[in-house]
Amino acid sequence: MTENQQLVADVWFAVTAQFFDPTFNGLGEDGWRGREREAISAVADSGPDDGEVVTRAISVMLSALNDPYTRYLPREKYEALTAYATGGNIGAGIGVQLLEDPRTQNVMVMATTRGGPADAAGVRSGDVILKVGGESVELTSAEEVAAKCRGEPGTKVDVQILHKSVDDPQNKKQQIESITLTRAKINPNPIEASTFVSAKGRTVGLLRVPSFSTNTVKDMVDGLRSITADNRDGRIDAIAVDIRGNVGGYMPAGVDAAKLFLPARAHIIAEVGRPGSPFKTYDAEGIGADTTVPLYLIVDRQTASAAEIFAASLQDNRRASVVGVTNTFGKGRIQNVQPLGEGGVAVTRARYITPRGRDIHGVGIAPDRVPGGRCGTNDSARACLADIVDEY
Repeated sequence: MTENQQLVADVWFAVTAQFFDPTFNGLGEDGWRGREREAISAVADSGPDDGEVVTRAISVMLSALNDPYTRYLPREKYEALTAYATGGNIGAGIGVQLLEDPRTQNVMVMATTRGGPADAAGVRSGDVILKVGGESVELTSAEEVAAKCRGEPGTKVDVQILHKSVDDPQNKKQQIESITLTRAKINPNPIEASTFVSAKGRTVGLLRVPSFSTNTVKDMVDGLRSITADNRDGRIDAIAVDIRGNVGGYMPAGVDAAKLFLPARAHIIAEVGRPGSPFKTYDAEGIGADTTVPLYLIVDRQTASAAEIFAASLQDNRRASVVGVTNTFGKGRIQNVQPLGEGGVAVTRARYITPRGRDIHGVGIAPDRVPGGRCGTNDSARACLADIVDEY
C-alpha cells in the first residue's frame, strides 16, 4: 500500500471508529467499506505531489455519509481550524468566518473581522462567496474556500460575492459584486464589554462575544468584572450577551460559558452518540455563577454551534431570554478534530440535546422575544433591547 493509500485508509478508520451514525448513512458496513476501496483505488497511481488528487478521493468517500461536518483537513486547513478554536492568530487572509449551509451547500459569510479587508470592502453576514481567484467555489467546503482566501500579507485576491443579508430573508435585495481584496494579518475579534442606560434609567452590561475559543470564558469573566468596575455604584440591572454572527468554534467553551450563569447541577447539554452508548451530560457547578441578574441573549440566523449550546442551555433553564428576529442557524452536531498525517480529520461523533430534550439540528433556536424595533446584524444591541429591558 502506498503512502497516499495509507492516508485514505487512516481517514476511513478514524471516521469508522467515531461517526455517530452506525449505519453510515444507510450504506451499512459493507457499503462503507466499498467506499474505502474505491478511494484507495483512485489514489493508486498518485505520488507525493498529488495532494489534490488524494484530497478529492477522500472527499468523495466522505460525501457518501451526507454530513458536511465530517471532512478531511489538509495541513493548511487543519492549522487554520485549530488556530481559530484556540483563539490564536489565524494568519493572513481577508477576515471572514465561513460556514457551509447544509441546506443550500453554499459557503456563507457568518461574520467579518472588524477593520479587516472584507469588512472594509462591505462584505457582510449572510453574503455567499461564489468565486475566489476567478474560480467557482460553489459546492465547495468552507475550509477549502477559506484556504483559497489566505495567502501572503499584501497579496491581492479577487472574490465574487452574492450579497444576501440575514436581514433580508426573502432575498429581495440580492446583488452580485466582484471585489479585489488585499490580504492582511488577521486576529480574531476580541470580546467587547460596555454598558448602556435604558430609557427608564436601567443600567445594562453588554458583552459582545464574536466566537468561542479556549480564551472565551476567561475573557467573559474579565468583561463582566470590568462592566461592574466601570459602573459608579457597581450596580448592574441586567446583562446582555450579543452572540449575533457567532458561528461557534470550541464546543467546551460554549458549555463553560453557560456555567457562568447557571446554578449548581443545572443541565447544560447531553451528548448522544451511537445507539446503545451512554449519554454524556454536562452540568453546571454553580461556583461563582451569576444566577440572579436578568440576562438577555441577542441572536440571529448566523448564531451557530457552540453559541447555540450556550443559548439553548440558558433558555431551557429559564435563566435567559433569547432575543432576535429569526431562529438561529441550527447546528446540533459535535465534531472531534484530530491530527492525521500532515493535516487532520473532523468527525461528527455525536448529536446533542438541550436540557429540555430538544434536537435543534436544522431547526435552530426560536427567540423568546422579537424586538418591536430593528434588530438586524448591523443594528446596536441597545436597539435590539430598547422595548424589552424596561419591562421587568
